[in-house]
Amino acid sequence: MPTPDPAALDAPTVPEPELLDLLRREVRGEVDTSTLRRALYSSDASNYRVVPQVVVVPRDVDDLLAVHEVARATRTPLTVRGGGTSVAGNAVGPGIVVDTSVHLRAVTVDAESRTATVEPGVVMSDLQAAAAPHGLRFGPDPSTQNRATLGGMIGNNACGPHAVAYGRTADNVVSLDVVDGRGRRFTAGAGVGALDPVLGLAGLVDSHLGLIRTELGRFGRQVSGYSLEHLLPEHGTHLGRMLVGTEGTLVTVLGATVDLVPVADAAVVVVLGYPDMATAADAVPALLAHQPLAVEGLDARLVEVVRRHHGAVPELPQGAGWLMVEMGGATPAEALERARAAAADARTTAVRVLPPGPEASAMWRIRADGAGLAGRTASGAQAWPGWEDAAVPPERLGEYLRDFEALMARHGVDGLPYGHFGDGCVHVRLDLPLTSTDDVPGFRAFLEESAELVVAHGGSLSGEHGDGRARSELLTTMYSEQAIALFAAVKDLFDPADVLNPGVVVRPAPVDGELRRPHAAPLPRRSGFAFAHDDGDLTTAVHRCVGVGKCRADTSATGGFMCPSYLATRDEKDSTRGRARVLQEMANGALVTTGWRAPEVREVLDLCLSCKACSADCPAGVDMAAYKAEVLHRAYRRRRRPMNHYALGWLPRWTRLVDRLRLAPLANLLLGVRPLGRAVLRLGGMDQRRTIPRFATTSFRRRWRADRDAQSGGRPVVLWADSFSDGFDPDVPQAMVDVLQAAGYRVIVPEQDACCGLTWISTGQLDGARRRLSHLLEVLGPFAVNGVPIVGVEPSCTAVLRSDLLELVPQDPRAAAVAAATRTLSELLTADEEWTAPRLDGLQVVAQPHCHQHSVMGYEADLALLAATGAQVTTVAGCCGLAGNFGMEKGHYEVSVAVAEHALLPALRDAPEGAVLLADGFSCRTQAEQLGGVRGVHLAQLLRGAGAVSQPQP
Repeated sequence: MPTPDPAALDAPTVPEPELLDLLRREVRGEVDTSTLRRALYSSDASNYRVVPQVVVVPRDVDDLLAVHEVARATRTPLTVRGGGTSVAGNAVGPGIVVDTSVHLRAVTVDAESRTATVEPGVVMSDLQAAAAPHGLRFGPDPSTQNRATLGGMIGNNACGPHAVAYGRTADNVVSLDVVDGRGRRFTAGAGVGALDPVLGLAGLVDSHLGLIRTELGRFGRQVSGYSLEHLLPEHGTHLGRMLVGTEGTLVTVLGATVDLVPVADAAVVVVLGYPDMATAADAVPALLAHQPLAVEGLDARLVEVVRRHHGAVPELPQGAGWLMVEMGGATPAEALERARAAAADARTTAVRVLPPGPEASAMWRIRADGAGLAGRTASGAQAWPGWEDAAVPPERLGEYLRDFEALMARHGVDGLPYGHFGDGCVHVRLDLPLTSTDDVPGFRAFLEESAELVVAHGGSLSGEHGDGRARSELLTTMYSEQAIALFAAVKDLFDPADVLNPGVVVRPAPVDGELRRPHAAPLPRRSGFAFAHDDGDLTTAVHRCVGVGKCRADTSATGGFMCPSYLATRDEKDSTRGRARVLQEMANGALVTTGWRAPEVREVLDLCLSCKACSADCPAGVDMAAYKAEVLHRAYRRRRRPMNHYALGWLPRWTRLVDRLRLAPLANLLLGVRPLGRAVLRLGGMDQRRTIPRFATTSFRRRWRADRDAQSGGRPVVLWADSFSDGFDPDVPQAMVDVLQAAGYRVIVPEQDACCGLTWISTGQLDGARRRLSHLLEVLGPFAVNGVPIVGVEPSCTAVLRSDLLELVPQDPRAAAVAAATRTLSELLTADEEWTAPRLDGLQVVAQPHCHQHSVMGYEADLALLAATGAQVTTVAGCCGLAGNFGMEKGHYEVSVAVAEHALLPALRDAPEGAVLLADGFSCRTQAEQLGGVRGVHLAQLLRGAGAVSQPQP
């Protein structure tokens, strides 16, 4: 498009239709003004909510340049966003928001020069994966590295645990490909002539040398403001490094060349215990003399939250505050020797050394999940960012922490401090009241006093996340009037029209303006989930999501299952965070205005598999499956529902009817005629590419009543056969009977049917689910209160008894008894000291954990049992993609298949000949058979002696 006259920069912003017309004409990528898309991008990982006019997803760098030019020509605010994990409000803006993370992800590694060239949307962990085969890595590694982009890291000058060894992002940048607010594209590098592309910058620096040398660059984590010290001749006159950390206010980054460092050959973690965090901080300067790779601080309150969330943490040395010190070396022996030397100077005898292995990895997971887990204090209260990453010189850290704890006490707030103690950087989220506009003055007062405190200790308001909307207004506390004026002068040289990320650093927005939570109203209470951990309020529940974005990461390598639909589509609306954001907007009511039945809400929840993985994998404890069920419950209560809610939501009712009337042979015959089967699928709101599973000719319960042998003696155990196992796969509960009887148990199968209402829950028919659960308590409650264990067959139904039961019938004391009595087969057997696992030596097992089991009960007992058998196990990390009714429903087939292709189907194709697919979930076995031609077995069938299953058909 033609370059406008410079005078046009003084013109008013063009009307929205003209802006959109320009964008759609110049940009090949997505240009979206829908309420849904604007809601998704109205927040990042901060407290702030700014609704954009339009969201653009550029296809390539040319698209990004075109968006930038349209914004400049029309004077429309432009905010460039990567993973959206900015905790300071750096990635929200009122005009155009650009998402670079979808397409701008090219990486080129030059092993010879130890550099990489990246586009701004490259996810940090993808760069690490590209560099790893060359024995290289990018030095800084924030905890969000598996979803944070390089563009965002450059914008905020991100650091991470290993910055103590490798420096900040700025210290690892060779050059940047940028375009500034005047439309000038140039390479920002270092050395003679580096400042020439920006007319007037060299003179501005020369006239302020004294100010820059005294106020800026005083210690490593002074990130607040513009890091003009990089422009000093003694620092190499490095324009590229100066632009790092300017938060998109001066230039738009089109690409970057960064340094890489060798991967440490060996690393040992030393965990050091102290009476409190401040005492731990006092020991940091002595440890730095040993040149550690990382020095991280962990507070006992955070560890307790991790323990409650994950169930276990590695054994820690005695203390209430810990340092995690990582020491490297050319060999493991050298690393261990250096670790012991550091521990000797650590001012504590509470020491534990962890060589590379599971425990060391678990310690790093505690640290990585800190940003999300710290969102709830030890008491369970919601905690917020805002004073998220202040930093002081390491030698001042102990005294700063003592004063900061006193400040929190004066304000009556609590938080979970942790952070990069080797750099003097402290992360903390605080349970400051922030649920109404009346809370805002207290929020501001705390931030102002905190700013004064950190400055008194010679520190920086921000140590790695940038100033954003959270701290830019407070820069006057940290810098002189002359320094603030210098920042403004620099801004005017690059972006005189204030188009690029306005309201940040220069001419800042108020720290207490445009806060998200105070404007969200409690949603009307109706008889759905109790939300006991959120004061019974869905609004409070959905605001658990503070945007850390772990749902956008592929965590399958580390055992995570969240979020399968996002991994299939890579669309923000299909992430747990995206769904939570739209539900938050529904509670706000200003953008999503039509409540429970809003099309934005329907669309954002449509591809949620209700797998419950987020309830375990999300560090903030978001349970989108429960939120979806609640929304469907309220949206359709006393209204006509979609047909699949009746066809699939009432499936246990239909299976009982087929069994009672002995219609299975006829039903199977008719449904096996493909045109008839398709017609039934179509009428039931299901995808016609699916097939309906065959009904059992004789259900398990009918067979049990007719053929059971009298049992005498043995420890009693209740076998709870769910509707799926009973009506579709009765050999599975029969195998359970065989295994339990062989183990010395007296198996009890209740006379009455007891449905958990799972399909009613997943379709939001919560009144119906509650009725079924109340009946289930009548059947199973007497056993539970008398101490008889209840063993579930189907993982998803077992999970209902362990979790949803307590939320849907919380007032019934039998609910807690049933939940406590319910076990999986593996949990029962591994806890039984009299039972010995059969030998399955040499058997290859591909194990597909059910998502609900992973999320609610865990899969550890199954893995322990399998290990005891001697079987060789490959565990599939990821959802199968069918997820109960989800994959059967019309409109979900492609996503269901894509989810299966993420982990399950490749694992089946790669399995050795004769391998057994172990899948306790009926859905998982159905998906594997329909898409992979593999018939799986339940754990009970495997233990009973089921043979190998067929391999995928070519």
